[in-house]
Amino acid sequence: MTDSTTTADLDVRLEKHRVELTGYCYRMLGSSFEAEDAVQDTMVRAWRSYDKFEGRSSLRSWLYRIATNVCLDMLTAGNKRARPMDLTDSTPLAQAALSPRPDHTWLEPMPDARVLPTVEDPAEAAVAKESVRLAFMAALQQLPPKQRAVLILREVLAWKASEVAELLGTTVASVNSALQRARATLAERDGHGAEATVSDPLDEEQKKLLDRYMAAFEGYDMAALTALLHEDAIMTMPPFDLWLTGHDDITGFMTTLGASCANSHLVPVQANGLPGFAHYKPDEEKGGYTPWAVQILEISDGRITGFHCFLDTQRWFPLFDLPLHLEAEAD
Repeated sequence: MTDSTTTADLDVRLEKHRVELTGYCYRMLGSSFEAEDAVQDTMVRAWRSYDKFEGRSSLRSWLYRIATNVCLDMLTAGNKRARPMDLTDSTPLAQAALSPRPDHTWLEPMPDARVLPTVEDPAEAAVAKESVRLAFMAALQQLPPKQRAVLILREVLAWKASEVAELLGTTVASVNSALQRARATLAERDGHGAEATVSDPLDEEQKKLLDRYMAAFEGYDMAALTALLHEDAIMTMPPFDLWLTGHDDITGFMTTLGASCANSHLVPVQANGLPGFAHYKPDEEKGGYTPWAVQILEISDGRITGFHCFLDTQRWFPLFDLPLHLEAEAD
């Protein structure tokens, strides 16, 4: 076998693990782009040191060890990515002001296809989706980095305690202790809004709810939208730290500060294990539509409980393979 053949074979073997490693690094880091950078660094390190890999563990375990070390190095700065409601109190509509914070503040959205590998077991697929939902991701960010790694490896990826101990270079007792502390921290965490209960795949009622939401939003019909929102629904808009609670304040915002979003166009997307939309608003200069936000919706008991709009479209739309302009549809 030639060197070029060996190299090509190794590249193929490494690439088979890219999606699951990206999911792992995303859960660790809370950032879409940092996760992809971490995986690329992992692949480069693996490629460069493959001749030292003696096969004492599986290639997959070895890659996870490298990825964990990369993530732990990246987390030494101590930055914890967050949602707006993790940082400030809810703001009444009358006091609403759009104050941006730096990009590194925020928990970032991620397309499902980049972090959720195809699996045959429906239960395994459901756990994977639940573990990238925004509420769970925000809770993970509250854990110290090594506890975070232990919780993800044990509870999301279903590794044995002995396997995690070997990966982290520690003892089974230490792993079990870290897992116990991580579980306690998550149990104490007081979430905002009802827990998302989204079927996989979406059931008929949820599909109808999303169709009604899409029609209400594109028609900017606030009465119809109010009927779809839970009375304690939450709206967030990173990079702004403002967040609103309650359908009255949400629709009130949309008809005042957000009035330019009337006559928008929505394109369905799948992000963070939840339904969402790419939001394009009318382009007053070129005609057609210009990107405005990636929306991620949380649903519970037949209502929308979370309405999260990520506004940095120059970053998010390419990540989701979405065009940066839409032509108006012909009548």
